[in-house]
Amino acid sequence: MSRANNGTGRPKPNLLITGTPGTGKSTTASAVAQATNLRYICIGDLVKEKNLHDGWDDKFKSYIINEDLVCDELEDVMVGGGNIVDYHGCDFFPERWFDGVVVLQTENSILYDRLTRRGYSGTKLSNNLQCEMYQVLHEEAKESYQEAIVVALQSNTIEDINRNVALLTEKITSWRP
Repeated sequence: MSRANNGTGRPKPNLLITGTPGTGKSTTASAVAQATNLRYICIGDLVKEKNLHDGWDDKFKSYIINEDLVCDELEDVMVGGGNIVDYHGCDFFPERWFDGVVVLQTENSILYDRLTRRGYSGTKLSNNLQCEMYQVLHEEAKESYQEAIVVALQSNTIEDINRNVALLTEKITSWRP
């Protein structure tokens, strides 16, 4: 985690873990939060719990997130620091919120298996596989945040996830405001 974005004086960093669905965001983010005693925020769960959406999308079988409501809900929490945020997108969050942005990436053959086990099919499956193939979320992160704070990590195996958790835990533990 770079200090490039840290003029905030936060006592603890904020980290965004993003990537295509099925890349291991929730597994990685919750493990890092537990290892570092930081707050784990799953945007998908928050949207459901607090009704921060504009309805249901039948085609993609998901809520239509209201980005403004999500940002309003999180503003005070993010200013204080100490958060691990898990979401498959990143371009609507304020740049000032994050000290590090991690984009998890998975080989498409592995991702295909993970998503089909979740019941993804048709347009939802093909859109997510194309998103990963063309590294859409990595590009989005590099365009939305200082490149110095954006890192892409492979997340194909349990070993990759364990290595990523250890790396991120060490970075957070050694972070200084």
